[in-house]
Amino acid sequence: MRRSTGTSPASAAVASAAANPAGADQLLESVSAAVRELVPFDGSAWFGVDPATVLPAAPIRIENVAHEFCAVHWQREIREQDVLQYRDLARSTVPAGSLLMTTDGRPARSLRYREFLAPQSYGDEMRAALRVGGRTWGLIDLYRDNGRKAFSQKEIDTIRDVSPIIATALRSVLVRRHRGPVPAATGTALFDRDGHLLTYDEHAATWFRQVAGERWKDLTFAMTGVDGVLRHAVAVQDGRAAGASVVRLRSRTTWVTVTASVLASGDGSPGPVAVSVTPSRPAEIAPLLIEAYGLTAREQEITRAVVRGLSNSQIAATLHVSPHTVRDHLKAVFAKLGVRSRAELSTTLYGDLYEPPLWESGAPVTHTQY
Repeated sequence: MRRSTGTSPASAAVASAAANPAGADQLLESVSAAVRELVPFDGSAWFGVDPATVLPAAPIRIENVAHEFCAVHWQREIREQDVLQYRDLARSTVPAGSLLMTTDGRPARSLRYREFLAPQSYGDEMRAALRVGGRTWGLIDLYRDNGRKAFSQKEIDTIRDVSPIIATALRSVLVRRHRGPVPAATGTALFDRDGHLLTYDEHAATWFRQVAGERWKDLTFAMTGVDGVLRHAVAVQDGRAAGASVVRLRSRTTWVTVTASVLASGDGSPGPVAVSVTPSRPAEIAPLLIEAYGLTAREQEITRAVVRGLSNSQIAATLHVSPHTVRDHLKAVFAKLGVRSRAELSTTLYGDLYEPPLWESGAPVTHTQY
């Protein structure tokens, strides 16, 4: 039987590290340091994800991973079958595990081990999906050098215990206000099936600069969200994946929705991958933000009804509860969002709530050594 969660010294240490970060990058920096004290590791990768698709979004932190292996990481993750893949962990009842345990001590059975871990002298890997409220808000990889002890079941249990704390902190990152004017035009770019840029219009360049800075063509991890949705589209077209090839990302000024699809050549064979970047519609973002504020299922129902303009009595009739119950839930919603009126509630949910751009101080992508 596993020990209870939420009250252990490990949980307390991670909760302290995740409390009141100055920004998304600082959050992952402090959490990584706290986790490393509990479960020692020699390298790591930390990803925020879009909970609707479990594709990489932000923040992102990469520690002690060589740049040349970054593209290999996501290409294999999305396009190939392997053990302990993120998409499987995200829906598993056991959302954490180690490579050596999963392969019965034969890690070379894993393509990821052969092409990503072994060339960097890593001997074992632990992966976990960071979930809270039934949704995945982040993913982590922890790596250990060859010659060190493999990750133990106790260490895996520790990560499982603290993962909801980290997930809650990542979820809270979504409710930060943007600044500056928001571009309106949709951008389009074409990539080949391996993710190499072919052509793009100026609108796409504008959005990519807002997502990843002036050097967006060169910064692999700043463009991880775009690369992830592109590779997912190829996997869907090849019949190796399912689901929508779409991800919601935070740009410098607003949310953007990135979609990808594989085009057909004149002879019907697969062509390049078209990537579209456009400002997200309120209907795409409001549900995500409602979840990010940690509202209960009933509070979410009432919030959606308020945004649609329903009165308390109309909401009560729709949900078959009393108006008094609606008022109580609405007070709780106001408290969680820090608002005082229905109008302010709608403005908060439909406003653009984002962290700084990826290239500024405190931005949510860090590639570092320690």
